[in-house]
Amino acid sequence: MTKFIVLTLFKEMFEGFLNTSIIKRAINEKKVYIDIIDIRDFSENKHKKVDFPPYGGGSGMVISPVPIAKAIDHAKKTLNDENSKIIYLSPRGKILNYNLSKSLADDAKNYILICGHYEGIDERVIEEYNIEEISIGDYVLTGGELASEVLMDSVIRLIPGVINEESLLEESHTDYLLEYPQYTKPDNFKGRLVPEVLKSGNHKKISEYRKNESIKITKKYRPDLFEIYQKNNNKNSK
Repeated sequence: MTKFIVLTLFKEMFEGFLNTSIIKRAINEKKVYIDIIDIRDFSENKHKKVDFPPYGGGSGMVISPVPIAKAIDHAKKTLNDENSKIIYLSPRGKILNYNLSKSLADDAKNYILICGHYEGIDERVIEEYNIEEISIGDYVLTGGELASEVLMDSVIRLIPGVINEESLLEESHTDYLLEYPQYTKPDNFKGRLVPEVLKSGNHKKISEYRKNESIKITKKYRPDLFEIYQKNNNKNSK
C-alpha cells in the first residue's frame, strides 16, 4: 500500500479531496493511505506560532524548521519507516510530469509531503532531511496544499487497481501523445456531427483514426512532446 502523510498549516483544505470520487474509493479499498497532520501541533510556541520574519530582512514570513522537523519525525514513527521519502512542494523543484508520477506510483513507498506557505520553509530542514523538491509548474501558489493534492492525485490513479488499466493506456502522455478527441450523444450538436468512423463498429479503423487524431493534436498543442514521440518512433523502427 502506498502511504502519504501530509504536513500542512491548513488541514481543512483536504476535506473535499479525501472524500470525493476516485481518491475516496482508493482509500476505502485500502489501496492508499493518507493522513493530514497540522504542523502547528508541533510548535514549541505557547500560541502555536510557527512562522517568523526571515533573517537578513525581506517581506513575508518563513516557517521555522523546528515544528517541521518534529512533524517529520512523528510521521516517520506513524509510518514505521525511517526511510520514508520526504517531498517539499516548491516552485524551485523538478517539474511534476507523467514519468515522475509513474515512478512514484511504481515505487509504492511511504511519502511525507510538506506544504509550504508564506515565504516557504527554513532551508536547514531541507538539508537536514535530504528533502526532495517537486513543483507542479512554473507559477507560484499561496501554499503547497493544492500542489500536494495534484501530486497525490497523479500518483494514486496510477497505482494498480485504482483505475481500469485499459483506460490508463489510452490517456494523454502515456506514449508522449495527447489523448484523442472524445464524443458522445447527441450525434448532432449545433450542426457539429460525430465522426462517422466512430459509429462504424470497425475497431481497427477507429483505432487508426484515434491514433492519427492524437498525433495531430500533440503536434499542434505540444510540439515538445511530439518531438519526443517522433524520436521514440524512429528508434523503435530501426
